[in-house]
Amino acid sequence: MEEFVNVVSSVNDKVNGFVWVKIGLWLLILTGIIMSCITGFFQVTHIGHWMKKTVGGVFHKSAHNKNEQGSVSQFQALCTALAATIGTGNIAGVAAAIVIGGPGAVFWMWVAAFFGMMTNYSENILGIFFRRKNKDGEWSGGPMYYLQDGLGGKDKPKAFQVIGKVLAILFSICAFLAAFGIGNMGQINKITINVQSAFFSKVNVPPILGIIPTIPFCIGIFIMIIGATIIIGGVKRIAAVAEKVVPFMAILYVIGALVIICYHFKSVGPAFLSIFKFAFGAKAIAGGTVGAMFKLAITQGCKRGVFSNEAGLGSSVMVHSNSDVKEPVKQGLWGIFEVFADTFVVCSMTALVVLTSGYIDLETGNFMEELALANNVSDANLVAKAFGGVFGPAGEMFIAVAIFLFAFTTVLGWSHYGSKAVEYLLNEKAVIVYRFIFVLFMVVGALATSSLAWDISDTFNGFMMIPNLIGVLSLAPLVYKLTRNYTDRKIKGKTDVEPMLSFDPDIQKEHAEKVAEGAE
Repeated sequence: MEEFVNVVSSVNDKVNGFVWVKIGLWLLILTGIIMSCITGFFQVTHIGHWMKKTVGGVFHKSAHNKNEQGSVSQFQALCTALAATIGTGNIAGVAAAIVIGGPGAVFWMWVAAFFGMMTNYSENILGIFFRRKNKDGEWSGGPMYYLQDGLGGKDKPKAFQVIGKVLAILFSICAFLAAFGIGNMGQINKITINVQSAFFSKVNVPPILGIIPTIPFCIGIFIMIIGATIIIGGVKRIAAVAEKVVPFMAILYVIGALVIICYHFKSVGPAFLSIFKFAFGAKAIAGGTVGAMFKLAITQGCKRGVFSNEAGLGSSVMVHSNSDVKEPVKQGLWGIFEVFADTFVVCSMTALVVLTSGYIDLETGNFMEELALANNVSDANLVAKAFGGVFGPAGEMFIAVAIFLFAFTTVLGWSHYGSKAVEYLLNEKAVIVYRFIFVLFMVVGALATSSLAWDISDTFNGFMMIPNLIGVLSLAPLVYKLTRNYTDRKIKGKTDVEPMLSFDPDIQKEHAEKVAEGAE
C-alpha cells in the first residue's frame, strides 16, 4: 500500500508541476494583465466607484434584498464567496510564504492580487451574463456555462462548440473532486489538528475499537452535524450563515491582528521596509513572485494567491451567479472587492503579524530557525505563536477558533461549488445525493493523516484554473463591451445606450424594457 501511495504521489507531483509551472501560472499572470489593460485598469481608475458600490453600499437596502426566488442578495453572494476564500491560506499560507520566500513574498502577493482583482471581476460579469435558471428556479452559473455558451456558443464554428463543451465538463469534474479535497477533507483536517492541539492536547482517550482516534472522530461528528444542518438546506441557508459569520470572523481577526501590530509598533516600519527591500532578492525568488526567472518563486506565490483569493480559479463565480443583481458589472464590482478584502486586508494583517513577531530577521529576511525550534514554532503555527506572545494561551486558542471558523465556512462555500458542478454534469436530483455524501466525508477529513489528498486537490485546482482562464481570455472582447456599456451608462451618464444584461436575447429584451420603464 505504501508503495502504491508513493507511486501516486510521484505521478501527481509531475502532473502538478506541468499544470502549474508550465501552463497555469503563465496563463494566470497573462489573464490578469490583459483584463486590467482592456478595462483601462478599472481597479484603479474607478476605485471610488467600486468602493462606493460595494463596501460603501453594504448598509443600502439593495445590497441585501432577497426578493427574487432562487437568488441571494449581492452582499450574501459576496459573503458566501469570501467564506470559501478566507480560509487557512490567509493564516498558515501567508506565514509559509514568508518563511520560504522572505518578506519580499508579500510584495508579490500584492502584485498578484492587484491583477487578480480584474480577473475575478471578469469571471463574475461573465458568470452573470451567461447564467440560467434551473428546474428548481435557482440561478446556475459559472465557468462551465460561459465555456459552453460563450467560447462554444451556437454562433461559433463546430470545433469551438466541441472545445467549449469539453472544457466545461473538465472544469466541472475537477471542481467536484476539489470540493471533496481542498474544499472539505483538507479544511476539516486543519480544524481537527488545531482544535485538538489547543483544547485537548493533554486529554488521553483510548481509540474506539482500538483503531479509531476518539477525539478526532468526535470532532468530525460534531462538525458533520453542524455542516449537515446548513449544507443540505442549499445556497440560501449557506448564504444566510455566511452573511452573519464572515464579517464577524474577518473583523474580529483583523482587530486582533491590529492589536498585535500596535503592540510591536516599533517593528512596523522595518517590516514594511523589508517587504520592499527583499521583493527582488534571493529570498523573494525562493518564496513566490512574478517573472520569468522566478521559477520556484512564481509557483509558491501564485499558488498561494489562488488558494487565498481564488481569482482565476473560477470557483467563486458559481455563488456570485446566484446574486439577485441584473447588471453583470455590478456583481463584477463585488469580485474586485472580494480580492481586495481577502488579500490586501486579511492577508496583509497576517503578514504584519508574522513580520513583527520576532521570528523573522528583518535585516536578512531569514526565518530564525534556532529561536523557532527552541519555542516549537513552525510556519504552520507561527501566527498562533505570535498571538500567544501578546495574549498568552488565550491568543493561541483564539487562532484555533479563527481557523475553525475560517476553515468551516470555506467548507460551506465549496459545498455549493461542488453542487453546481454536479448539477451541470448530472441534474438537480443528483445534488441532493452529493450533499449527503459531502457531509459524511467531513468525518473522513477529521481522521485523515496523509497530505496526499491535499496535494491531489492542488492538481485539480490547476485543472480547474486552466479551462476557466481560457474561457475568460477568449471572451475578453465581451468583457470589454460589458465594461464600456456600464461605464457609459452608470459613470458617464449616457442615456442613449441600451444595457447589456444577458446573452439570451429574450432575457436581454425583457430586462431592457424594465430598465427603460424604471422598474429596475
